[in-house]
Amino acid sequence: MSVRSAPVTAGASAASDGARSEEFVVRQVRMSDPLVTPMLAELDWEYTSRYGQVQELNLYPAEEFAPPHGAWLLLMVGGEAVAGGAFRRYDADTAELKRIWTHSAYRQRGLGRRVVAELEIFAAVRGYRRIYLTTGPRQPEARGLYLAIGYRPLFDLDADPETIGPLPFEKLLPAHNVPARPPRRSSEPVGSARPRRTRGRAAG
Repeated sequence: MSVRSAPVTAGASAASDGARSEEFVVRQVRMSDPLVTPMLAELDWEYTSRYGQVQELNLYPAEEFAPPHGAWLLLMVGGEAVAGGAFRRYDADTAELKRIWTHSAYRQRGLGRRVVAELEIFAAVRGYRRIYLTTGPRQPEARGLYLAIGYRPLFDLDADPETIGPLPFEKLLPAHNVPARPPRRSSEPVGSARPRRTRGRAAG
């Protein structure tokens, strides 16, 4: 289900044609959707190359990232998934962000920020008031992103990340920033979120 649209600069596929602007859409999908396969493959490569063999991608069943308590979002350009992420229920008031990803050909374009912002909106619509997440000690770019967009570290920033392990962050979702719950069609399941379509340029 496509839920938002906005222009975004295309990645490597447009390099030979010069910089150009393309429309992207945010789609809510299931973890089993074939569109998710490239995302999981690249995440697996990232985790393995940085940490060796890990079981991170197998820790949670797909159902935890599905409505009504979770969501899996993809940022699409020209029918291709170029970024994405998911959340699951952590507790009654808290959503946990997982699987934040940007395609290797589309990095340094602000798409990670966009994905996190969309996940926050979906989580707020689902009734969550807090976001929790962790990132690995060997992912300084992720750590920098979360600090830059207002996440509070739940660890000592001056400590060696390798001595901490997974680095936890949190962010509160202020009530005045929570969008109104959209009307639900009779054919839609409870918890289905359909935020309005908007236009804007991806953050740099």
